[in-house]
Amino acid sequence: MISPTIPDNEKIRIKALKSFSILDTFSEKEYDEITLLASVICDTPISLISLIDEDRQWFKSKTGIDIEETPREFSFCGHAILDNSQLFTIEDSRLDERFHDNPLVTGYPNVVFYAGAPLITSDGLALGTLCVLDNKPKTLTPMQQQAMKVLSNKVISLFELKKANLLLKQKNKELESQRTELEMFANVAAHDIKSPLKNIGSLTQLLLEEYGPKLDEGANEMLNMLHTSSLILNSLVDGILNHSKAGSILEINRDKFDLKYFIDNTIQLMNSRGQYEFITLFENQFIVVNRVALQQIFINLIGNAIKYNNKEQIEITIGFSETKSHYHFYISDNGMGMVKEHQSKIFKIFEILGVEDRFGNKGNGIGLSTVKKIIEGLGGSVSVDSEIDKGTKVSFSVLK
Repeated sequence: MISPTIPDNEKIRIKALKSFSILDTFSEKEYDEITLLASVICDTPISLISLIDEDRQWFKSKTGIDIEETPREFSFCGHAILDNSQLFTIEDSRLDERFHDNPLVTGYPNVVFYAGAPLITSDGLALGTLCVLDNKPKTLTPMQQQAMKVLSNKVISLFELKKANLLLKQKNKELESQRTELEMFANVAAHDIKSPLKNIGSLTQLLLEEYGPKLDEGANEMLNMLHTSSLILNSLVDGILNHSKAGSILEINRDKFDLKYFIDNTIQLMNSRGQYEFITLFENQFIVVNRVALQQIFINLIGNAIKYNNKEQIEITIGFSETKSHYHFYISDNGMGMVKEHQSKIFKIFEILGVEDRFGNKGNGIGLSTVKKIIEGLGGSVSVDSEIDKGTKVSFSVLK
């Protein structure tokens, strides 16, 4: 018997093999179907997916045999991976000096015929073979040989697909950990920043009320600027915090609820004194979607429809329709509108257009980017159509 030699690229090959995390795993249907198919096509009682590690050949899948592994020194596959450019075939091992006294030939499973198609990675490294065995001499037809090569490619494709999925899961786990850390940081930072900001706002307001009449015009102006700045910073911190939490909102389960009731409650939040006119263009009906996320979208969009409105009587229309795959909504207003070039910018984070709302405040460029992030997370899209002094219509969809 002649044991197989060690390939020149053995260290790299072993590293590649272990990177697939497949050694010593349980049997899987996809691989068992391939070995069964190889055995049927080649008309052999035994078929294996054999992987060669440092000192053994281990069988990921096996048909017609009940052992899990054998020593590498006895392996036919150890010879097969030395030349990964072709099918390695032994028609009668009893006549071959490399195998005639091999324990796998003289004893169980009495290997006489062997044909192994190397499992070659995209980097050209042979991990093992897809092989067929028989206990009598045999010759494969050209069609059978071709089938073995095709099936071996399918095996390596499965390996690489599962490796890619494993890496994706690991990456997702890392991203989730980073997202959690970022959200924790945002919460801590928001608390640490908002507390002094709130104090600044309260103190400046107190100074204005208590000492404003005693101070000159310049001092009052500076105190007002300080108070306004604290309010702007507080709004900015809230916006950043909401944006960081958008991912968490999407993790909440979907609910089935009455759309009309949902919209009426949301309007009540934004129009508690009834000073704005709302028109809803849909019938009572139930929808199934992430309720918390949808409410976050509506609160932001209705808030903008109110703030960026220069009309004495604010009118806001909410519409709904559905297709086979999506729910479709729109919110339109009779407000100040916006120029065409601004319509493509409003959903970009920190994009500030410099326009004051009806209360004299400027946006921080976070709210609509958060809306877009949530909508896309719900499998939908958002668009805007606006005309100066005639109003704005924001349309969006979410996946059913």
